Amino acid sequence: MPAHRTTMRKIKDVLRLKWTCNLSHRQVSGALGVGLGTITQYLQLAASAGLDWAKIEPLSEAELEQLLVNGAAPTTAAGKRIEPDCAWIHRELRRKGVTLQLLWEEYVAANPGQRTLRYTQFCQRYKDWAQTLKRSMPQQHYAGEKLFADYAGQTVPILDRTGGIAFKAHIFVAVLGASNYTYACATRSEATPDWIGGLIDAMEFYGGVPRLLVPDNPKALISNADRYEPTLGLTTQDFVSHYDTAMLPARPRKPKDKAKVEVGVQIVERWILARLRNHRFYSLAELNKAIAGLINDLNTRPFKKLEGTRREWFERLDKPALRPLPTRRYEIATFQKCRVNIDSHIEVDGHYYSAPHSLVRQEVHARVTRYGVEVLHGGKRVATHARSRLKGKYTTVAEHMPAAYRAHLEWTPSRLLNWGASIGVSAEAIVRHLLTNRPHPEMGYRACLGLLSLSRKYGKERLEAACQRALVIGAPTQRSVRTILQTGSDKQPLPQSGAIEWQSPLHENVRGPKYYH
Repeated sequence: MPAHRTTMRKIKDVLRLKWTCNLSHRQVSGALGVGLGTITQYLQLAASAGLDWAKIEPLSEAELEQLLVNGAAPTTAAGKRIEPDCAWIHRELRRKGVTLQLLWEEYVAANPGQRTLRYTQFCQRYKDWAQTLKRSMPQQHYAGEKLFADYAGQTVPILDRTGGIAFKAHIFVAVLGASNYTYACATRSEATPDWIGGLIDAMEFYGGVPRLLVPDNPKALISNADRYEPTLGLTTQDFVSHYDTAMLPARPRKPKDKAKVEVGVQIVERWILARLRNHRFYSLAELNKAIAGLINDLNTRPFKKLEGTRREWFERLDKPALRPLPTRRYEIATFQKCRVNIDSHIEVDGHYYSAPHSLVRQEVHARVTRYGVEVLHGGKRVATHARSRLKGKYTTVAEHMPAAYRAHLEWTPSRLLNWGASIGVSAEAIVRHLLTNRPHPEMGYRACLGLLSLSRKYGKERLEAACQRALVIGAPTQRSVRTILQTGSDKQPLPQSGAIEWQSPLHENVRGPKYYH
């Protein structure tokens, strides 16, 4: 069975997380489900090609693949480097004052004349080795590294004005790993907008972005909750990319992966929800205001076994290490897989949006927000539109259409009717029929232009006579007029003399009884 090919979209995320988030190989592997060997390979390819994140960020997936494929192959050492004794490093680090820098210098001094690892490689070797130790050992939480998130099991009823329960609010809880600084808020449910909205509110509460988001494993965020290689949903991927961070969901049925937030949930239930048990709330805003006041009290309450408070630890540890928030708050987006139709449009919720005509019949993704629709191809935005909720209507950018279609866009119903009237009454009647008997006027433009263009070959008089005959026989279509002209039937006497009063048939292909006289 052939091996699964890693997409360029994942490779681009690998490079982003390594270069902008400074994550280890194993953290990137856990967040994206990419093998360690693949990560190393593409980092070497990018380095050989002289690429950095500033050069890679604006590239499409196809452009990135082209650069990496044409770049220099990863360099290999002439000889094998001396591997350090990671068990010795781990043991020596327990001694007071011993650092990795000191141990690296001793490792180099102990191997004179040999090919040794550089300091960064030395640290990475030890870090990767330490990750293989027993999972139940106490976790070390570094400043600004991880934000743990989950929902409490308890809910809070929101009442309507008659005293009945309108709905039950769910309580979102987030905890920073190093300081235990806690955030909580109420949401209407635990759907994707609630999860992502809670994470955004938490980061804005902390005033910065951590390197890793560690939520539970909810279907709202994870499209494939695999124990070893969970796959983020498209909306979740878009969200973490916007905040230039990574998401490493906890493994199913492994509460130790998110022990911090498990304790945080317990504290919120005991110190906040228990205090609100006798209160009545009539809106989420009212409940969130009460929660915010009690969260402030919780974060300023002294630790029982440690010195200081959560807020003091946050100010000293996590706050300086958090990366700044982006200038624009993330807007929840959904993604739809679409195919560009032959008319250079895609359909989103019954409305039609144009895409470059070079993508006809190709598969694209539509990124849909509350106010906009973006068309993405190969990870690159190719079209942007304001969102419309008018079903059956079209939003078209002229530049997206072929040159011949752009000429059609210059035509309007009134201009076509005037052109038809310049030929004759019958020609105008058929143009009006073509415009008014379609779901959308633009759908009749091509037929009208085809009809009126017949005057160049056959002349206005013959075209008017053919239109008159088409009305009499009840077939007011461009194809019928063309057939009449080709067969010369327009030169024959009409089946009926006198004034012509045409009425639209039930269907344009129904010719009517007069046709058979």
